[in-house]
Amino acid sequence: MSARAPLDDTALRFALAELPVPLVFATHRIIRDCNAEFAALFGFERRDLIDASFSRLYPALDDFVRTGEMWRSHLPGGQVYQDERIMRGAMGRRFWARVNGRSRRAADPFAEAIYAFQPLNRPVTGATLQLTGRQRQILTLVAQGRTNGEIAGAIGLSPRTIEAHRLRLSRAVGVRNGAELVAWFLAEGG
Repeated sequence: MSARAPLDDTALRFALAELPVPLVFATHRIIRDCNAEFAALFGFERRDLIDASFSRLYPALDDFVRTGEMWRSHLPGGQVYQDERIMRGAMGRRFWARVNGRSRRAADPFAEAIYAFQPLNRPVTGATLQLTGRQRQILTLVAQGRTNGEIAGAIGLSPRTIEAHRLRLSRAVGVRNGAELVAWFLAEGG
């Protein structure tokens, strides 16, 4: 048997543009670099996104702010965090995406972070859009199987507040329990 030559560390590195999934590098929630897959997912040219705020990719400024608050508390340096949310592409097109992110700095998670976006095969319906951003956020976490306590910890509310949100949502859409609420949400494109 012949001995293998050790791999050169540079041979194991890839540039952002070479990776086959939608990726973006950001500093303080400003897009500093992204690959063609990320730009195509949103329907933009890459050059139109470089040095732009992520806020232009959210349905509303409240969604951008709320997501930032949640990620700031759950993205300490080196850890991976993920969520699912509605994003806004070119011409106002809305779609669901799962976002995974990692920060390099524990003290300031938005100083340098990389995010991978995965489009979800989940339609955005009128019923889904009539929910507030907070309601969509809570329903998404419920649909992921998280408890009221876990949701409360993730978004900085009390478990009783989450319970009240779920009760109001159930009444508003005409379902009797959490299982029916999740089924409604998923059937509506949630």
